[in-house]
Amino acid sequence: MQIVKKLNRLKQIIRHIKKEGKKIGFVPTMGALHEGHLSLIRQARRDNDIVVVSVFINPIQFNRKKDFRSYPRTLARDTRIASKAGAHLLFAPSAAAMYPPGFQTTVEVAALSKTLEGKFRPGHYRGVATVVAKLFHLVQPDTAYFGQKDAQQASVVRRMVQDLNFDLSLKTMPTVREQDGLAMSSRNRFLSSEARRSSRALFLSLQEGKRLIELGECRRDVVEKRMRAVIRKVPFSRIDYAVIVDPETFEKVPLIQGKVLALLAVWIGQVRLIDEMLILSPRARR
Repeated sequence: MQIVKKLNRLKQIIRHIKKEGKKIGFVPTMGALHEGHLSLIRQARRDNDIVVVSVFINPIQFNRKKDFRSYPRTLARDTRIASKAGAHLLFAPSAAAMYPPGFQTTVEVAALSKTLEGKFRPGHYRGVATVVAKLFHLVQPDTAYFGQKDAQQASVVRRMVQDLNFDLSLKTMPTVREQDGLAMSSRNRFLSSEARRSSRALFLSLQEGKRLIELGECRRDVVEKRMRAVIRKVPFSRIDYAVIVDPETFEKVPLIQGKVLALLAVWIGQVRLIDEMLILSPRARR
């Protein structure tokens, strides 16, 4: 696998790949790779001739400097496991290369960036949209791959691609979980042993919401209340949100029918975790 850090060098390589008529699959990451990322790389390898993985800890999507400083930096390990999963090229630029002196252009998806994660992390999705737009221009992928766990992020990127006429496809892949149901995340490594046990409550909460909806419960507030109750039973937990929303608009649904998305953002000790579950109401099956 080739490692590239310079933007101009990446452009040269991409031009050569395009000239040969090869399809490029792209997996953008911030590193600290886990099995969720590797599942995206493997899918990209199945679908494309060339797989490009980026590792870039994007400073402009962090609204707390402490989170940026503490984000795990494991480039040597990431390089090794990305290659083993099937990546052909790893792009690891510096912040100075991506945001040189005088940089002042940003991309924002207005409505989708203001709710839920956008409300709790002001400016986060503006940072995400900006860096992903830059990466798309640099890598010129035929298909880009994202995980469903960050459902709102995937929706923000999809809206940006549609609105700005990017010539590429997006593929959102299912959330990859630990054996006890906890969604894989680079943040999981920061959980203490006690907090790790409590963290399973997120998956149990989603399962409880799914169970109620599949039994025919259509009152959103009833389902959300039960989801929150599951989380509050465990120590170290604090809920930012536990909601049922429309999977396209991310607005709360007045009545549960058809496809809905259950979303969680929960603090377990000092670690903030997110999770999701797409649920089909029995009303949609009639």
